[in-house]
Amino acid sequence: MTDARVVLLVRDGCHLCEEAVAVVRAVCTETGDTWAVQDVDADPALHAEYSDHVPVTFVDGVRHAIWFVDGTALRRALSAGSAG
Repeated sequence: MTDARVVLLVRDGCHLCEEAVAVVRAVCTETGDTWAVQDVDADPALHAEYSDHVPVTFVDGVRHAIWFVDGTALRRALSAGSAG
């Protein structure tokens, strides 16, 4: 995966993925944290593990959420991670 603080696994044509991208974009723009989108179908290992769960959100390399991203919970995770 990438070294961005928030990584979002998505796939084309996924409406939940589009919603998750909007939330992650808004939160990371607000907090100044880096984020990246990765296509789950472009990586065989990610596809095998996460295909049925997209979107999947990671914060600092740790799985944070599947299917939906709660902006408040994401802000909290980013804040907790930067404090340590």
